[in-house]
Amino acid sequence: MHIKDLFEKWNLTSLKVNVKFLEMEFEPGDKDRDAAWALYVELLTRITTQTLNDDEGSEDSALESVYSIFPITRAILKEYGRECVQFTKIAIVVLNQIVRPFTAKWHKSKVNGTFSARTVEFRRDLKELQPKLRCYACMLSEIAGVEDFTDVVNPLED
Repeated sequence: MHIKDLFEKWNLTSLKVNVKFLEMEFEPGDKDRDAAWALYVELLTRITTQTLNDDEGSEDSALESVYSIFPITRAILKEYGRECVQFTKIAIVVLNQIVRPFTAKWHKSKVNGTFSARTVEFRRDLKELQPKLRCYACMLSEIAGVEDFTDVVNPLED
């Protein structure tokens, strides 16, 4: 399988990556599967993939939970090291092209003091981010070789 096939299967085709990268073979090893499992569990148990109704939760906590995917992914990459190159290829692209634009926008708003006045917009952006991260979680379950519980645990509203 090529990386392009994996992105297409999980509807992550809007990512901008080098054509040579997309044509690379994707053959995960045991460390890739272990790393994918570790991140899958984190994504599946966070607001990144779970419904946040308008009358529930805290925007501050939700932003922190999304942001925490960065240090969690970095720790996983360090733990499994150079033996999880296939996982690394996917994780870095998703972090930089899906998660980073969201966290950068909202971190700036938080720092300049406008975050609390923009909660409706934040929740709208979060609802737009979640389907992408759910697709990523599904991809991770496939890489890990485990049954996917993304839709079973807490399906997002359509």
